[in-house]
Amino acid sequence: MDPVGIFDLVDWKRRVSELYRRVREADDPPKAWDMWRRVRADLFRTHPQSPVPAGERVTYVGPHYFDYDPAGRVLATVAPSERETVTIEASEGVMELIRLATAHFELYGRPSQLDLFWFNTYGGGLFLSFQDATSGKSTYGGCRYLLDTVKGADLGMEDGKLVLDFNFSYQPSCSYDPRWVCPLAPASNRIGVEVQAGERLSRAGTE
Repeated sequence: MDPVGIFDLVDWKRRVSELYRRVREADDPPKAWDMWRRVRADLFRTHPQSPVPAGERVTYVGPHYFDYDPAGRVLATVAPSERETVTIEASEGVMELIRLATAHFELYGRPSQLDLFWFNTYGGGLFLSFQDATSGKSTYGGCRYLLDTVKGADLGMEDGKLVLDFNFSYQPSCSYDPRWVCPLAPASNRIGVEVQAGERLSRAGTE
């Protein structure tokens, strides 16, 4: 990557981190979600590090989302697990992450759990991806992300529990352009219900 591209990436991370800071500080999740969508739409259309291919940005009208669902926001109890290095499928090849904990919560009346991972690189970062019954149908088949603190995507804690708001789940960059290499969801992070919250494919299902 050339130096200009590096500073563009730093700026992208800075803007995303600031966006999530504002989300965490907001006292009205639906209004915070509206702000999050507006800022993401602007970044996707205008920023040099947008995952949307450069030639498509001017006319791009996404990202697309399900309607906000209050039931999609849950608080999870985090149980530490024995740390182990796990190989996770990526959009190209595989990646090694450290499994460090499991988030336990109830979603749509059903007990659920998702493993939390840590990027084993300088500085590290918390990572949480998932698949559900919408994957490959109305949402991207590879997975959606809830947390990726390397990029600044962090919903924080509340009353000692981890905030998992599926309305803020989003597609990885590789779903827009294969030049991006993204970790996907491990087999342990598949939810057996339709999570109709967060980012979705366009209504035509062409993205």
